[in-house]
Amino acid sequence: MMRNMKWLLLVAAVVLVIALSACGGGNKNNGGTNTGTNNGATNGGNNAGGGAVDAAAAEAIYKQNCIGCHAVDMTGGVGPNLTKVGAKLSVDEIKATITNGRGGMPAYKDKLSSADIDTLSNWLASMK
Repeated sequence: MMRNMKWLLLVAAVVLVIALSACGGGNKNNGGTNTGTNNGATNGGNNAGGGAVDAAAAEAIYKQNCIGCHAVDMTGGVGPNLTKVGAKLSVDEIKATITNGRGGMPAYKDKLSSADIDTLSNWLASMK
């Protein structure tokens, strides 16, 4: 019985390490994800109305960088639920969080291009 508990704890620890290592991962993106199709979609990050959102580009950025903590369906896990984040935070607040990090979330200013952060911020702001 004690042996089974030790194995269970070991497996739980390994799963936790894998889940945490997925957070903050992602590649340093020098514009590779953003295809440039969101021209005009942002207004210097001050797009409080949401404006045009390149959902396909934003979803690709999200899948590559965010699902490890926020889940495929955006319901959270290690990170918070993002399904209605646009109802709680403005575009600028979302952009600042992605850029500089917050709480347990790492900063992505050195991992994503400014255009990708704008695309992702506008898309997330539309989640209401």
